[in-house]
Amino acid sequence: MRKLLFMLALAVPAIHLHAGDARAHGVVGDYIFLEPLITQDPTPANELDILQPSWVKTREADNYSIGFSLEKVLWLDNNYMPRLSIGGGTNWSHSSPFEGASMQGFDDLTLFGKYAFYYSLEHEFLMSIGAQLQLPTGNTGVEEQSHTSLGPLFLWEKGFGDLPNKPVLKYLRPFGIQSDFGYVPALGGHTSHRMFADAVVEYSLPYLSNNVRDIGLKWPLRNMFVFNEINYDQLISGPSGGTFPNLTATPGVAYVSYHFELALGTQLALNNASGPNTHAAILGLLDIFYDSIFSKPGNWTINRGFPG
Repeated sequence: MRKLLFMLALAVPAIHLHAGDARAHGVVGDYIFLEPLITQDPTPANELDILQPSWVKTREADNYSIGFSLEKVLWLDNNYMPRLSIGGGTNWSHSSPFEGASMQGFDDLTLFGKYAFYYSLEHEFLMSIGAQLQLPTGNTGVEEQSHTSLGPLFLWEKGFGDLPNKPVLKYLRPFGIQSDFGYVPALGGHTSHRMFADAVVEYSLPYLSNNVRDIGLKWPLRNMFVFNEINYDQLISGPSGGTFPNLTATPGVAYVSYHFELALGTQLALNNASGPNTHAAILGLLDIFYDSIFSKPGNWTINRGFPG
């Protein structure tokens, strides 16, 4: 617990630093994509997920966790679009079973790299590929895997701002979709392959007010997103079989400003296999866009303005 408090103490002062010139988070064309709760963000970004709290009640226990992650852009092209980033994160977990002793500690360490190989500003569309490395550095009682895992990622996102600006249709333009797919097998020990796929459908009230029609929304509604994620996760063991798929819906709301995002959601089981593990859940996120806080983020970038 002392490690957790120490990490928070280091991170919180960054919120109060002086703001400088910077690019907003997750911008593709005119659309600003939110940072999802579970789905991985396809856009390379400078961001600090300073706080990711969750509470999940299962058939057997109450599970609490607080996650942290950091991502850094390494390459911007001649349009100043982020193209390459690296990052990593972990979380501290506490499990209180209804029978037996409690367990707590840090989970696996996850590292990743992400490259946006194609985008269209006009069509608010971006595709990325990446790799995810999972290291079993945490407490053996709470970490997901006991072996190192490595695998590829594919991610994409699309805004609907290229729909015709006509009656009825124009109110669909604030919609956006983000999606990921990953296959991360273990590199040693028992053959264990994790496969996951997620998608989030979001509706941007800022886009509605700024790019479609100003309907008079005031703060904080003017900065709000509503969204729903569909999340699939399955552990495939051995060449011929595995566990049942975990399929959930994660609806929520998010407040997105130039400097940070604050999101809150819950989870609902979508199949029988997910029911015992999702009796009730509350998920949160406080994401700091630190390139809007530090005065000269470009000095941290290896290539800036390199032709794409």
